[in-house]
Amino acid sequence: MGSKRSLFSILGKYIPSLKWLSEYSLKLLGYDTVSGVTLAAYAIPVSLAYATLAGLPPQYGVYGYLIGGLFYALLGSSRQLAVGPTSAISMLIGVTLADLSGGDPQRWLDLASLTAFVFGAMSVISYILRLSSIINFISETVLVGFKAGAAITIGLTQLPKLFGVKGGGDDFFSRVSSLVSQIPETNEVVLIFGVVAIALLLIGQKFLPGKPVALLVVILSILALSFTPLASIGFKTVGEIPGNLPSLHIPHFNLRDIGNILPLAFACFLLAYIESVSAAKALAQKTGTEIDARQELLALGVTNMAITFGHGYPVSGGLSQSAVNEKAGARTPMSLIIASFAIAICLLFLTGLLVNLPTVILAAIVLVAVRGLFDLTELRRMYKVNRFDFIIAMVALVNVIAFGILEGVLVGALFSLVLIIRNVSSPHVAFLGRIPGTNRYTDMKRHPDNEL
Repeated sequence: MGSKRSLFSILGKYIPSLKWLSEYSLKLLGYDTVSGVTLAAYAIPVSLAYATLAGLPPQYGVYGYLIGGLFYALLGSSRQLAVGPTSAISMLIGVTLADLSGGDPQRWLDLASLTAFVFGAMSVISYILRLSSIINFISETVLVGFKAGAAITIGLTQLPKLFGVKGGGDDFFSRVSSLVSQIPETNEVVLIFGVVAIALLLIGQKFLPGKPVALLVVILSILALSFTPLASIGFKTVGEIPGNLPSLHIPHFNLRDIGNILPLAFACFLLAYIESVSAAKALAQKTGTEIDARQELLALGVTNMAITFGHGYPVSGGLSQSAVNEKAGARTPMSLIIASFAIAICLLFLTGLLVNLPTVILAAIVLVAVRGLFDLTELRRMYKVNRFDFIIAMVALVNVIAFGILEGVLVGALFSLVLIIRNVSSPHVAFLGRIPGTNRYTDMKRHPDNEL
């Protein structure tokens, strides 16, 4: 009996689901069913939008939630973290593979899946080597600037869809130039449609937090194009989406491909791990639970390696989808499993309804989602409290805009390393003196009247 318990406790360290499954009840299933269905309703429209950022057909974003949820539920240490595609990683995949794939759709998919596998391998190796402290590798200051730059970059790529124009350009400045030159060609109906969608999404965020408002906007837009003459006024739609589950997919690649995507995979790994652990810690603090940062390396690693063989691309935990899951009442990772089953049903029977989904709606979803990356409040606080931190954040922001998201991550990591070395080599030293008439000690430079 004792040996069985010890074996169970050992396995529980590597497979946290064994613990919560042993304590599971019908009452918990009720909570998790509601949250799982709610998460699926949120995830489907958002993942369709993020897949377009990655330059992939819309269904590949949905596959990320389908497969990611199943594997993270088994291995993750957080009870509410939801795993799926994110805006920053999707954009990273899109802009980097546009060059590496040469525009070949099949090669694009193969390289995206290969990136997930290499990312997963990096994460598992980091787990084995106990490198969970890598979350401290990128400073919070650099991360704030990077996210703000990513929000601006991602938002710019969606504006042509909002204005109903072609867009163009390979970098920030050429995209701005292309958009400005095409403004006279704006499709006013598409623009109004998109602005209304953005307004509805923002209202939903404010007054119905945690509710799948994006799904309602998607349904209303499909109905509008299906039963009115709007479809003939220049609306682009996602078109037909295959109505089936992902099949086994082994990406075709050569050794040179692995070398080419190593920087991309490393950038995805850094972003995913930092974002996942940050979101998991925030949820754990709110719910009074605990997470294991090292276990998250194993969970993310295995999850992304599994996604490789299901037509997927790198996934991560994120605060927005996790907040939806938590606010909907999730008690355990069973909510992710239920969400995956709900998504599977939609893939099998409901994809035909998405034929008339306007791409401007996907752009609206992305534009609203990336608002969360631009932390204006924190930037203002830095400006008032610590100008040096503010300058560092601005450098990170400008770096992303000028050179791209991938370069922004890598340079940000290097910059963070420089800051760590600077802080270690030049620690703050204060000579303390006693405040007259008290037993309190403060810095003599700031309070020269103190007694030695």
